[in-house]
Parts: sequence; structure tokens; C-alpha cells
Amino acid sequence: MSAVEDELVGLAGTGGRWRPVAAVPFTAGAAALALMPIRPVWLWAALIVAVAAVPWLLGALPEARRRRPRPYWRLSADGLERIGPGGLALTRYERDRIDALAVTTGDGVLTVFHRFGRTAVGATASLGLEPIALFVTARRLGIPLHLLDGEADDLLDPAVEEALRVPGLDDGPASVGALPRDHAAEKRLLDQEAALLAAAHEPGEHLPRLGGEVRLDTPAPLPSRRRIAALGALTGMLGAVMIARIAVEGTGAFGARLAAACWAVAAIAGVLAARRRLARAAQVRWTISAERLLVRARPGGRAPLAVPADRIAALVVGPGLRADPLSGEPQRAELAALAFGHRLELLARLPADGLDGFQLAHALDDHGYRVITPGARPPRRPHYGLDRVPDVFPWVPGGRLVVADGGLGWADAAGDVVMQVPGEHLGVIELLTIAGHAWVRLHDSDGDELLAAPLSALRISRTDLRESARREGLPVNDAEYDAYLSAAFHSAVSTLADPGPDTEPAPASLAPGAAREGGTDARPSERADRPDDRADDRADADTEDIPAVRAFALDLDAPPGPAAAPGATLDATRRSRIGTYAMSVALCEAAALLGAVWLGPELGGFSLVASWAVPAGALVGLVGNWLYDRNRAQLRVSAAGLAVVTRRGRVEWELARDRIGGVGVDESSARMPRLVAWGPSGRVLRQVAFPPDLAELRRACERYGVPWGPPDADRPAPPPPEL
Repeated sequence: MSAVEDELVGLAGTGGRWRPVAAVPFTAGAAALALMPIRPVWLWAALIVAVAAVPWLLGALPEARRRRPRPYWRLSADGLERIGPGGLALTRYERDRIDALAVTTGDGVLTVFHRFGRTAVGATASLGLEPIALFVTARRLGIPLHLLDGEADDLLDPAVEEALRVPGLDDGPASVGALPRDHAAEKRLLDQEAALLAAAHEPGEHLPRLGGEVRLDTPAPLPSRRRIAALGALTGMLGAVMIARIAVEGTGAFGARLAAACWAVAAIAGVLAARRRLARAAQVRWTISAERLLVRARPGGRAPLAVPADRIAALVVGPGLRADPLSGEPQRAELAALAFGHRLELLARLPADGLDGFQLAHALDDHGYRVITPGARPPRRPHYGLDRVPDVFPWVPGGRLVVADGGLGWADAAGDVVMQVPGEHLGVIELLTIAGHAWVRLHDSDGDELLAAPLSALRISRTDLRESARREGLPVNDAEYDAYLSAAFHSAVSTLADPGPDTEPAPASLAPGAAREGGTDARPSERADRPDDRADDRADADTEDIPAVRAFALDLDAPPGPAAAPGATLDATRRSRIGTYAMSVALCEAAALLGAVWLGPELGGFSLVASWAVPAGALVGLVGNWLYDRNRAQLRVSAAGLAVVTRRGRVEWELARDRIGGVGVDESSARMPRLVAWGPSGRVLRQVAFPPDLAELRRACERYGVPWGPPDADRPAPPPPEL
């Protein structure tokens, strides 16, 4: 891969992509031929098929399929140019005549200030130029680039300019017109440029933390490419069959020829729509390693894009551009990656539209790449808030939670307890991890929740609260801490055991060095029972708690996996299941009614066909959804980790406890909220396709020591904190 220093080439797709030529005129011609009373009928049918096939035959000619480069824009030491086929400069603004460049943030239009006036070149997205790449390249070439708050029309209209000009502020040789500069946008670009400079001048400072390769794929297109192709082929075949049937029955009546014309248009439109859908149903695959980046966009038939890691100084991950799969014109994309070299040259544009940006950024960072994002990521909040926080917070400044006199109290800055909850009124104290931070939940003797708040707001550490409460005899449940101790004890004892000749070696996750990382892969610990928990335990034997230390002390074998360990099984909510049944029945009923309307005149009338098609559609919908529902997936939460298991016992996927940094709902993207499992670094590991009850999921995570909510990506720490 070659990159020229001090030159920025705009994004441009490849021309000459195989496509039907003049499909609309030939479709209209086929419909017109179908309306004509041509004799014999075989000639009539043959002409319709031949005219409909002409666009595809023209598109298959070698001259039509020859790939020709599309015009693109280039910013270099020669100036700003639009390069056409053969390297011919179609438009040129010479460097010595350019006074400055300006981008209006209102419409994103690039304007050239030259000695003869101002010219609006076009939107940066349509030019194929990313703002950060344009900004860095222009500054390296010595061309002033300003970001103005407004639109390009205000720069080009003299009347508007005079009305907006501020005397004394817009005069001078560096004046860029009447619009004020967008200092916030310029600061973002300056910050990114500073990060690029730091990455370029500090090579080798960012070492990889993970080895091997990581593969990230965009979700498979829905429906799949095979289904799209099959649907398009079936539409074309159905149109051809119906035209042949009309030809056999006779085309003497005008109604028959009109029906043939409609079938011809429908068949051609279906094939064209399937082709367009196939062109847009692309899937991007990233292979990330410490040696190189390999990006493949499928389909397309092009070779994968490989970028060696030693040539990359940093990658800018954020909103960008991508080539339209049909026209090849640049357009905006939600996510793209720009690879910059050590001399701040743009090495490659890597497509990433459809990937999870958070996951991509962390995967690149874990393998030693410097990642720069356009702006600060907004914090992602879990479905857990400050519920029932005491009113004593505001009127006791400097107060903190304390354990004293056999209960919990709120002490002021002097240490005097101003409010206290006696121990006999406390049911259990639960310590857990939410969004990477330690939280506490207090329940009364009836099982009702009294308080849910982060320990940082209560000004007490997790260790102090746990140890102080246990010394006072208060019921405390810290499942994560107990699971860690159990796994650490098992790891220590397993190293002392003398393995026999037939004994298999211990798993790597139970090695002494991995005690802290794999420590949470243990069974749940004994906790203080509450009345409602005892009822739940008696009703469901699968969720029975097992004393962790005793179990590991007696059994030195490998602990069961997430799918087999004792835990809680969470199913999809009844509301969602009823909704899927109703949707399946509704779709089948709609198909039955359409079939009755279409085939009713030939099978005895609409009423007769609908009388048996509607019940048959309802039965098909119910039976079909029942066949799927009887083997539906369920979420298994245990101290060993997470697993998705079908009702027949097939394990779809499972995650060990040491790989889980949090479980909850991700609302950070523009898509619908998803139930996901994060790693300790904040990377999205798995997505749950069905929506279980969030309250039950939260309770199961708290009970078996699985952190609830996304981890703190800025300060990742393996749970449990404050050990």
C-alpha cells in the first residue's frame, strides 16, 4: 500500500460496476409489447422476454463491465484538484492562489478563499474528504483552514455578509468573512491532531496487552443473501410462468394482455429490487492482530485490505465516509476507521459501518494500536438508579454510613450518629458491582428494599462495610468476594495435591497465577437467607446456594461450566412470547387473505377460499411458532458465568465468570436497546437475542456475583473492587 506524504486523496468508488443498462425504458417497452395483440402468441411471449433481458445483456458486455476510476478530489502541494479518468485535472485551485479554506459547520460545505473571491466547492462528504484528514493535511501544507459557524450561502451572498459583519472584528488580512469561527469544532480537531502528533512521535509506547487474533464481523444481513437471491429468482420465474400461462390460454382479450403487462413489470421490478438489496447486503470482517489489520468487505470480490501494524501511528475511529455500493459515490457512515502513518499521512480508510464502535476501539487498543475518538463517549447508564436514598443526605453535610451498636447508622462529620437502623429491622445487606463500582442494597426483615446506592456516595468502602457488619453479626451477602475466596482456596489446595499418573493436569484457569483472573469462576457462596429467598429456594431446586469453600475443599476436580453449574434460568417474558405468537398468526392470516383474493376466482370464490384458508393460516401460525418456541433459548446465570441454553439442552454460547465485566442493557447506539454482556475492559462480548425480565436478571446477577451494568471503560478494574 502506497501513501504519498502531504497529499490527501478523496474517497471514490470504482466505476463500471456490473448493472443492467437502461432498465426502466426497456421495462416500459416490455409492458408496451405485452399490451399489443401480436400473433402468433409464441412470438408475443418471446418478444416480452427478449426486451426484458436486453438491459442485463448490455450490462454483461466487456466494455460495460470494464472498471473505470471515478473522478476524485485531491489536496496536495499543487492545490485542490478534481482528477478525472486518465489523471486529467478537471478542476484546479492552484496552491499559490489559495488564501485559505473554510468549512461551514451548518452544512459542511468546503469553501476556497482565493485572490479573486470565494468559491463553494461542495460538501466535504460528497468530496470524499473527512474533516480530520482535511484539517491535518491542510495544516501540513501551510493552508489556513477555518471552521465557521453558519452556512456557505452566508459567505457567498454579499448582502448577507454585510448584514452579519461585525466592524473591527472581521477586518484584516486574516478575515474569513462575516461568519464567526466555530471554536468548539476547531478545538475538537486540534485535540485529535495533538493526539496524532503524540502517537507519531512516541512509537512503541503503547504495547499490546493481548496476543493472537481477534475477528469482528458485522451482523449478517437480514434476510440473508441467499434468501434475497432466491426471492428475486422466484419473482422472475413467477412472472415468466404467468406470462406463459396467459399465452397458452390466449391473448385475444385486452384484460389478459393487461395482466401480462403487470406480471412483466412486477417480475422485472422484483429482480431489480433483489439485485439492489444484494449490493447493499455487505458484511465487513476485521481481523485484528499485533502484526497487521486485515479488513474484508463481502461481497464485492475485492482482495482484503491489509495494513501492517508498524506503519500505523494511530487510528481515528468514529463517524466517517463509505462508498455507496450501487453508485460508488461517497456518503456518510456511522462508523469508519482512518489509519494514519508516522508522518501523519493517511494510509487507508477502513470500513467499519455496522460494527460496534466501543468493541472495535477496545479490540484495537488491546492489541497495541493507538485509538483516537472524535469526542468523549457519553456514559452508559445501567437500569439501576439511586432508589430510596435517605433524606438525611442533604441536611447532614459530610455524613457517612457507619456500623455501630448492632445496626447501621448515618454519622455526621464529627462522628455522631444522627440516624440508625437497628439490626433487628435489617433483613440482609447485599454488596454488588454496578457499572464498575461497588453498591449496597439494604432490605428490611420483610424483604422490602430500603436503600440502593453506590458506596462512594455513602462514603464507606466495600471492605469496611463487609467486615464491620460481619463483626456486628449483621447478615451480609457479598457473592463476588466469596466466590473469589473460594476459587483462590481451590487454586491453592490444587497445587498441594499430588496428582497421580492417570490424573489430567489442572486447567489453566485454575493455575496459581490465574487465581485472581479466574477466581470468579466459582460456585456461589453461602449468604444470609431472607423469607422470600427461602420460598424461592424451595420452589426451584436449581437455584440452591452451595457453600463454596466446603465444596471446593471436598472436590478438587474442575468446576462445572456456566451451562452446568447451579444457577438461575431466565426465560423470555410472557409478554414477548405472546407477541411473537400473535405476530406469527397475523402474518399467516395476511398471507391467507391475499391468497384468497388472488386465487379465489379460480377456486370457487373469495368467500369459499377464505372459509378454509383463514383457519388454516391461524393453525399454521400457531404450529410453526410452537415448533420454534418449544426449543427456545434461555439465559443461564450462575457463579460460573453466563450461558444461553435451549430447552432441549443445546448450549448456544457460554461465558466464563472471569471474562464478564458486566451484564445489562446497552442504550449507547442508535439501534434498539440490547441485552449484552461486557468484558472487564468494557468490550461487548455477547448479545442476548431474547428479552428476559430485567428485574429477575438483576436479582440473579446480584445473587450469583455477576456485576450488573456496563463496566467503567475509562477506569477498567476486574471485579470485585476494593478487595
